[in-house]
Amino acid sequence: MKIVEQIKQPIAFEMDLFEQKFQLSMSSKVALLNRITHYIVNRKGKQMRPMFVFLVSKMVSNGEVSERTYRGASVIELIHTATLVHDDVVDDSNRRRGFFSVNALWKNKIAVLIGDFLLSKGLLLSIDNNDFDLLKIISIAVREMSEGELLQIEKARKLDITEEVYYEIIRQKTATLIAACCSLGAASVKPESLHVETMRKFGELIGMAFQIKDDLFDYGDAQIGKPTGIDIKEQKMTLPLIYVLNQVAKKDKKWLINSIKNHNKDTKRVKEVIAFVKEHGGLDYAIGKMKQFQREALEILEDYPDSEYKNSLKVMVNYVIERKK
Repeated sequence: MKIVEQIKQPIAFEMDLFEQKFQLSMSSKVALLNRITHYIVNRKGKQMRPMFVFLVSKMVSNGEVSERTYRGASVIELIHTATLVHDDVVDDSNRRRGFFSVNALWKNKIAVLIGDFLLSKGLLLSIDNNDFDLLKIISIAVREMSEGELLQIEKARKLDITEEVYYEIIRQKTATLIAACCSLGAASVKPESLHVETMRKFGELIGMAFQIKDDLFDYGDAQIGKPTGIDIKEQKMTLPLIYVLNQVAKKDKKWLINSIKNHNKDTKRVKEVIAFVKEHGGLDYAIGKMKQFQREALEILEDYPDSEYKNSLKVMVNYVIERKK
């Protein structure tokens, strides 16, 4: 059994019903909109975010979910899909999960409008059902994701990023949405309980580990969907590089910064930077930090009674750092 199927097993019924509810939540009277959202739904990824919502909900409530849980999962997926559609426009990317992106098939103007439509659908789903606590959780996540992206762009221009700033960027860019999934799962069945904040922290730790793992792929040889060295070519400062920049002599630091600023399109030079970062312990340091976040997330789970939902979340935490893509 594939690992994702193993994780999904205790919530298989909920995930099937969620699929139906999610498709309904995207419906529109405009034929073009329905054609595009149908295309998006049929090219979905692993759906890790709704899985977090349902697993957390069932873990904190002894196996219960509510209509609010389904709405929370739909809102998260609508918002997440909207951000992916907008990201592809921003990044001028023509592929998403091996298929053509929305902007590649329907151009940027339509892609931006589709992203806006999905975002508004997510917000209205909460408002129409008076899920204002869930709406607050997701709205904070959207704000932080935007701030994280802009902070990264600002720092990439100067290449003056510290490890502390890097953690803040990935917390906002990536971890905040996974944190929202987990706190939504808890809030949907146990509103105003300590579980909501505990699970938010749990999701944040997983998100931090997830993003560091993503950054490590840039230094690997495996085909994982993004070409090796792409972060360096895009002048993105990730943890392996930040660590090495703070460790090496002034001369080497100058060479690294010059390489990233002025020679980031030179494939040979990018390979030299990757080799240099590996040789100077950048990958080992990042792996250590990733495992630290993983351990802290698993420690939070230890406070909950044993259940199949808790076991699935444990597998999920380990999968985040062991995945091959």
